[in-house]
Formats: sequence, C-alpha cells, structure tokens
Amino acid sequence: MSDTANPKAEPFSNAEKDPDDWTTGDESMTGAQASYLKTLSEEAGEPFDDTLNKADASKRIDELQAKTGRGS
Repeated sequence: MSDTANPKAEPFSNAEKDPDDWTTGDESMTGAQASYLKTLSEEAGEPFDDTLNKADASKRIDELQAKTGRGS
C-alpha cells in the first residue's frame, strides 16, 4: 500500500472536511473548541452556547471568526 492511498499519510485535517460529514460531529464540543468559541463570542458580543456539538461548534467558530476578523 502506498502513502497516497492512506489519508493519514497526507496533510488532511478536520478543518478541511465539512463538519456535517464528521463521524464524531455529534459528540460534545472539545475543551479547545469551547475555550476558543467563548473568546470569539465575547469579542463579537454574541452569546456563548455551551451545548453545541463538535460540528455545530466548528460552524459557529467559522461564523464568529468572519465576524471578528480572526479567521482572515
């Protein structure tokens, strides 16, 4: 088996994959996501929702990064 057939050998990341397609997207958001999302929410003057799952937290981070300019 060559390295090109193994996705783990390539520089893939979950950030490049649609959160709706994540196999663990329905799990609770990670501590890192929660921490960053709380920071972004405060900067954007938006409420922080600690009930989001991993996929929804990722989408919300993207939204707030766009709003705050952090994602550019």
